[in-house]
Amino acid sequence: MPKYRLAQLNIASMKAPLESPVMADFVGNLERINALAECSPGFVWRLKDEEGDATAVRALGDNVLVNMSVWEDVASLAQYAFKSAHVEIMRRRNEWFERLDRAYMVLWWVDHDHIPTLAEAAERLAYLQKSGPTAHAFVFKNAFPAPDGQGLAGAAEETRDLACPGT
Repeated sequence: MPKYRLAQLNIASMKAPLESPVMADFVGNLERINALAECSPGFVWRLKDEEGDATAVRALGDNVLVNMSVWEDVASLAQYAFKSAHVEIMRRRNEWFERLDRAYMVLWWVDHDHIPTLAEAAERLAYLQKSGPTAHAFVFKNAFPAPDGQGLAGAAEETRDLACPGT
């Protein structure tokens, strides 16, 4: 069993309230995309609220949505994020969310049995925004192996040419 798993956080600043017509198509796809994540190879855990998604979690601001999950490795998350039906939603991001001028996604390694907190995730994102990618906080394009040297098998193909906008 691997000693580490990959945690990720991404944030998005909504253009309008979640209940507005602007956000309707995004909201209408949440259940489908979350279900896809949960049945994807390598998926471990995702942040959920009482509704089964994380839209009520506003720890980083009233108009900021957070998505946090844990995966077995970088390749598993990249496969889901960039090569599944999730990508169709990602391509439409600008319809629903403001363009951020800083990193809005961060990856980091956690102990195999650790579920990260939002405070931990926010710290990793702030670190990435301030210091750039390091083993402490990184992005797909500059992925670092887990502390035991594992976690990047198969990732080169999945993450080649990928970048986190704003980094």
